[in-house]
Amino acid sequence: MELLCIVVGPFEVNCYLYWDPGSGDGVIIDPGFDAQRIEAAVDNAGFVPRAVLLTHGHGDHIAAVEDIKNRFEIPVYVGNGEQELLANPSANVSAFLGVPIVAPEPDHLVEDEQVIKIGSLTLRVLMTPGHTAAGVCYLDESEGRLFCGDTLFAGGIGRTDLPGGSMRTLLESIRSKILRLPDQIICYPGHGPHTTVGAERVSNPFLVEGGLA
Repeated sequence: MELLCIVVGPFEVNCYLYWDPGSGDGVIIDPGFDAQRIEAAVDNAGFVPRAVLLTHGHGDHIAAVEDIKNRFEIPVYVGNGEQELLANPSANVSAFLGVPIVAPEPDHLVEDEQVIKIGSLTLRVLMTPGHTAAGVCYLDESEGRLFCGDTLFAGGIGRTDLPGGSMRTLLESIRSKILRLPDQIICYPGHGPHTTVGAERVSNPFLVEGGLA
């Protein structure tokens, strides 16, 4: 599998292009802003995008969804419960930043532990609420890669002071879903550098000091 991270928008969101070079099937994860850059990167990589996968519905992660969906004519996947964030600029916080963002209605609402097959890609959905009410991570077990959005960062966790956020819920999500994974799983967050489950288990202050690791 091939992976390319494009940092987009004023909040430096990690948009991931993830594809199978054998089949040419791929997905676009969290296209926040800079649609033309994302589209150009897809064209340059030479794969066929089959879907947009959203880890959650905050404005900085969904700003380019409409353009990407229309350009490639592909469906949008998001956690069941994030619909209001895609449709409501106040809920997705973009209204407060002066740039109201609305994304298209999702085509697929995913649930916890659901296995989704997109072309030749197989990903398992882990529901990890806390940053938002229905945020999810996407796990490629065969490749040892977890796309964890704003649930977990290298040395940090997602903020919980926005609508739908809960520190208690987020920490429980990390404990029950991410820390149960093998240490070698590589975590690709919505912002900042990638990390591993093992590294966060032993050094993330939110997890170590909270007694979760």
